[in-house]
Amino acid sequence: MDFFKPIVRTLHALDGEDAHIATLHLLKLGNVTGIGPSSDYNPPELSVTIPYEGGALEVGNCVGLAAGFDKNADVPLAMIRAGFGFVECGTVTPLPQAGNPRPRLFRLKEDEAVINRMGFNNKGLEVFSGHLSRYAGRPNHAVIGANIGANKDATDRMADYVTGLKTLWGLSSYFTVNISSPNTPGLRALQGRGHLDELLARIAETRHDLKSVTGTNYPIFLKIAPDLDEAEIVDTVESAIDHKLDGLIISNTTLERLDTLKSAHAGESGGLSGEPLFALSTQALRIAYGASAGKLMLIGAGGINSGERAYAKIRAGASLVQLYSALVYEGPGLIDRIKRDLVKWLRADGFTHISQAVGQG
Repeated sequence: MDFFKPIVRTLHALDGEDAHIATLHLLKLGNVTGIGPSSDYNPPELSVTIPYEGGALEVGNCVGLAAGFDKNADVPLAMIRAGFGFVECGTVTPLPQAGNPRPRLFRLKEDEAVINRMGFNNKGLEVFSGHLSRYAGRPNHAVIGANIGANKDATDRMADYVTGLKTLWGLSSYFTVNISSPNTPGLRALQGRGHLDELLARIAETRHDLKSVTGTNYPIFLKIAPDLDEAEIVDTVESAIDHKLDGLIISNTTLERLDTLKSAHAGESGGLSGEPLFALSTQALRIAYGASAGKLMLIGAGGINSGERAYAKIRAGASLVQLYSALVYEGPGLIDRIKRDLVKWLRADGFTHISQAVGQG
């Protein structure tokens, strides 16, 4: 896998967004040529079962790709082949959306971080669903999730989430309701308890109707911001449980800027991800784990750049983890390194399976 590290260094000569576009083109080419990152390392110790009403989703390993990398579901199978246990595509909105003006993606190399103010740029549900339909016959181990959002100019943003759920039902392995991006004005207001209860009630009603008509059901997660205070996190957990969601993803990017940031781009507006997000997102995860009392499955995201960091998320309460920003700096070889290190950490602590370590830290 380290064969690809020189490619990563070459891509760093490009603007951050241009490098991302080039990476997607290379992965698409790999779909045709068969050349690309590949791993079959799926140790049984890292397998995860996500339970939901009427079924369970089996995930080959607990290390997943966070939303934002593959916004239009162009290359999910390529990323599964690279070693991820699950891939979350999106964020997708009902209608195509250009997002915010460029430049809008900044590498903070000295801080191993990224700032983005992309603004849900994507090609819309029609293209996204068309891409997912190609993978209808995918192997059972290829877990592909859909991260759904709302258009910036939508008059009823809650209706946009319902539309996403209806359109992608039967095409996605699971769903994530993203109300925590800082780059769509007003979106985070949906995290307030009153708005959140209303949104999740509509999601629950739509889910019930779709299940009744199709006979199928899928896990639904809610992705939250790390900037919520403890009371707000507890409120969110209670609302998710009340409306029978299956889990939370903790967390999205932060608007907070640490004084320790060294990079020239540290003052750019947008959401900060990568290494500086680790402590804040892990604390939010720990609070949610305590409040959920085992009633929600938690996915830890934010600042994971090593097996040790991934293991810390597990011990804070996550059953699975996601990463993205660290790939910008480490390349695809990082995926297997994290998995191998996770197994070492588990064995060192006397655990035989990842589930035994959840919340033990």
